[in-house]
Amino acid sequence: MTTTPGTAPRATLTPATADDAAELAALHTAVAAALTARHGRGPWSTATSEKGVRWAMRRGRVYLVRRRHRVVATLCLTTRKPWAIDRAYFSDVARPLYLVSLAVAPSVQSTGLGRRCLADVPRLVRGWPADGVRLDAYAGPAGAGGFYTACGYAPRGSTVYKGVPLEYYEWLVPSPVRRAITAAAPPASAPRTRASAAPRSRARASRGR
Repeated sequence: MTTTPGTAPRATLTPATADDAAELAALHTAVAAALTARHGRGPWSTATSEKGVRWAMRRGRVYLVRRRHRVVATLCLTTRKPWAIDRAYFSDVARPLYLVSLAVAPSVQSTGLGRRCLADVPRLVRGWPADGVRLDAYAGPAGAGGFYTACGYAPRGSTVYKGVPLEYYEWLVPSPVRRAITAAAPPASAPRTRASAAPRSRARASRGR
């Protein structure tokens, strides 16, 4: 897949700092509560602490969007593979990034903000630099699979981790750009679909839209 994710006007993702940890924790917790209210208790129901946000900042780069001085969206990009991601499902690229912890404040969901956040991700990826983005999402109504597909992310299969059905998605930097970034990017492998297969790795699914 070589299209740029997202078609809505871009929101600008800016780096978060440790001073934002409390507000980011509150945002993630509010999103978890909203998902629980709609879909019942599940793996998406866990509250997020400031300590958890700071831990994510150490393992990757956390970004946010503010409106009127209030954090309304966030995501994290990292080179560290989450435990629930199985590399075998994804295209073989030299430098993948993993998108985790996407969250949009419940009060501004369904306004296109999540899509605008994803539309800004390629700018961050190319500046890293990296060759593409991988992510996992909850399968079913509580997940955001349709959202990621609409934003240009290609489905890469499904699996189950600790009893939780997950779906995999990816976006690849277009080939000419990727060749400009690295002269030796390996060719992409064919998609694999192994529904309900046991993954070889572990992680929490990202959430939010």
